[in-house]
Amino acid sequence: MEDALLIHRLQFAFTIMYHYLFPQLTMGLGLLIVIMKGIALGTNNERYNESARFWAKIFAINFAVGVVTGIPMEFQFGTNWAKFSTFAGGVIGQTLAMEGVFAFFLESSFLGLFLFGEKRLGPKGHFIAALMVFLGSWISGYFIIATNAWMQHPVAYAIATDGSVHVNDYWGLLFNPWIGWQYTHNMIGAVVTAAFVMTAVGAYYILAQREMEHAKIFVRIGVITGVIASLLLAFPTGDGQVKNVYEHQPVTFAGMEGLFETKEGAELILIGQPDMEKLRIDNPLYVPKLLSFMTHFRWTAEVKGLQAFPRDQWPTNIPLLYYSYHVMVGLGTIFITIMLLSAFLLWRKRLYQSRWMLWILMLAFPFPYIANTAGWMTAELGRQPWLVYGLLKTADGASPTVSAGSALFTLLGFMGMYFVIGVLFLLLVIKKINRGPSEAQS
Repeated sequence: MEDALLIHRLQFAFTIMYHYLFPQLTMGLGLLIVIMKGIALGTNNERYNESARFWAKIFAINFAVGVVTGIPMEFQFGTNWAKFSTFAGGVIGQTLAMEGVFAFFLESSFLGLFLFGEKRLGPKGHFIAALMVFLGSWISGYFIIATNAWMQHPVAYAIATDGSVHVNDYWGLLFNPWIGWQYTHNMIGAVVTAAFVMTAVGAYYILAQREMEHAKIFVRIGVITGVIASLLLAFPTGDGQVKNVYEHQPVTFAGMEGLFETKEGAELILIGQPDMEKLRIDNPLYVPKLLSFMTHFRWTAEVKGLQAFPRDQWPTNIPLLYYSYHVMVGLGTIFITIMLLSAFLLWRKRLYQSRWMLWILMLAFPFPYIANTAGWMTAELGRQPWLVYGLLKTADGASPTVSAGSALFTLLGFMGMYFVIGVLFLLLVIKKINRGPSEAQS
């Protein structure tokens, strides 16, 4: 059963990490397309309309692949995690159903209108269609985050006589105290991804000396939104979410920070390697007392370490949790640096001529994907060994009748299928980019 549990976890981890490569771009692009359409409406500059249409086609490709890769995860709740579905289906079924009924259909319907109905809708109607696509994608994100937030911090539920849980307060479920910072941090992360991708395409066009008017729009909007979003990603949303974890999951917080011993005036570790045998961080580079100040606004405040909690409550893979968290934070710091420097050059009217900076912007686009993945790994690894924090352990949520061999067979099948889908996705996107915004209008 332990072997089967491991394969179940690997399968879900693979499918959900692969799937989230696509929604994060669509949620971020939704906002940037609205910005371009708003500027077009206010200035009558057709270049912004053409830019919005171009990115809407990239959005549509991402949206389609996101749907295809997202559907199998819902089936896995029944096939691989039957006990979890039996236990928590009365709660998570509500938010997942609302995501499909209210958000998915809003987003998909207005995406069709935006792509094919511009002439009939007119400029204002087309802007409203873009706005509805944006709202649909962000509402969809909210319901998904509400589902995850309940697993991280269960609220608004009652336990039935058969041991399953059910919602006893819909508003309590939808306004879980955990949601606010997690949702805003996640969505700002999506905007960072879209800003870097848009800037990268614009930088590519400038370096190739083509599509110059559109390219400058891409770089300008990407850098301005990117610098704002990168700063917001660190503070207040990142800071708020870390404090969320500290308040509700203190043992997770200790694992993220690599803090083994309870300390007054705890240091903030920047770099180091967890040693699980000696329960310490090797080769640490740290700032004295900063962790205490960041959590309590007092330099000498006490912060509980892992050894203050029973060992069976510790996250099951502390090194991976620690590294995921520090990769996310480290990349976030790099994003701020890149975007602040780009914004400075843009302000000085030197960005479009600074080939070295354009190369950095063009090559940097994969890193927000890595940072978002590391962020979700931090959230999910930190919750372990719980599926529903404090209520259901991961080992108790798997399907008992699905063997390790069956789970491995389907995992290999997903890997092969998703590889093909990924190749097709890249070919389609590269084809759109090579055609460019001008040719793509036809």
